[in-house]
Amino acid sequence: MKSAILNKENFSKKEIITLLNSTGELRRQLFEKAAADKAAHLGNKVYLRGLIELSNICSKNCYYCGIRKDNKNIERYNLTDQEVIEAADFAFKNNYGSIVIQSGEMQSANFTTRITDLITKIKKLSDNKLGITLSCGEQTRDVYAKWFDAGAHRYLLRIETSVRSLYEKLHPNNAEHSWERRIECLNSLKDIGYQTGTGVMIGLPYQSISDLAEDLLFMKKTDIDMCGMGPYIEHEDTPLYAHKSHLLPLNERFELSMKMIAILRIMMKDINMAATTALQAIDKLGREKIIKAGANIIMPNITPGMYRNNYALYQNKPCTDESADDCKNCIAARVKIAGAEIAYNEWGDSRHFSKKNNKKLAP
Repeated sequence: MKSAILNKENFSKKEIITLLNSTGELRRQLFEKAAADKAAHLGNKVYLRGLIELSNICSKNCYYCGIRKDNKNIERYNLTDQEVIEAADFAFKNNYGSIVIQSGEMQSANFTTRITDLITKIKKLSDNKLGITLSCGEQTRDVYAKWFDAGAHRYLLRIETSVRSLYEKLHPNNAEHSWERRIECLNSLKDIGYQTGTGVMIGLPYQSISDLAEDLLFMKKTDIDMCGMGPYIEHEDTPLYAHKSHLLPLNERFELSMKMIAILRIMMKDINMAATTALQAIDKLGREKIIKAGANIIMPNITPGMYRNNYALYQNKPCTDESADDCKNCIAARVKIAGAEIAYNEWGDSRHFSKKNNKKLAP
């Protein structure tokens, strides 16, 4: 018999906690329901986002991140504009439909201008056919507006945890690492008109199941259009590494990530959700399993291979020794294993965004 909880359209915090703790038959029903909701609202397509890791130079000092400003054990890099354009051209010629430009957080007039120019050039080379997602951290409203006007239409800004007290344990106590500022930026992105995404780390030190339930309720209340979340994986060159004895085993962090994706799919049936690379760092079939659990976005890495090891947000990052061509072939095989099909030459815009804004989906 189907669980009464899974007959509901909205969950209470207590019900979410029950699902996050589920085992046996309830766990099986949870994943079955998430897969059914995904199929009913989004079909069987998986959309590609060619990932360009622009730079690992970062102004932030987040305690969990391998590219934090004070990490002296990492080789810093900054792709040239030509390298970015060549990567975008690869995505265009291989029918990816969309790209993501991701970087460490930088705030300067030069950085703003550079991103604006890159967006313009990528739009031109693809005859406006490549969709562009940005993940370049906290910026002013004016900067976000410039990038939107240039042609970027999706933005991912992960909150990492919606629980303020936990957020403050993960960041230095100063104005550059403000929970309120993060929320303000998310609101600005929505107001400007971006398809707005956020996400959290799952299995942080001192994070409770109650905290994770709050995260899901936060994303529902914020009415996000996209989500990118996955397991926290420690990095030895970070302050948070000292707390590794308080971590769940990796397989339990993976299991919780699966449940978080499945529950959010049921709660927000038509948003875009990414099968993040961190999942594959734990389980070789991680992304395939998450696609079955509800994810519909996958991000093949098209960063030039010589730089990939240095965009090390966490340890044991997979696929750093692959070329863009290798990654393309691997992704195609993985999606097929997951029983889905790649939607080539499609932007794969958020249906949730399109419905609430009464807009047609882009091609």
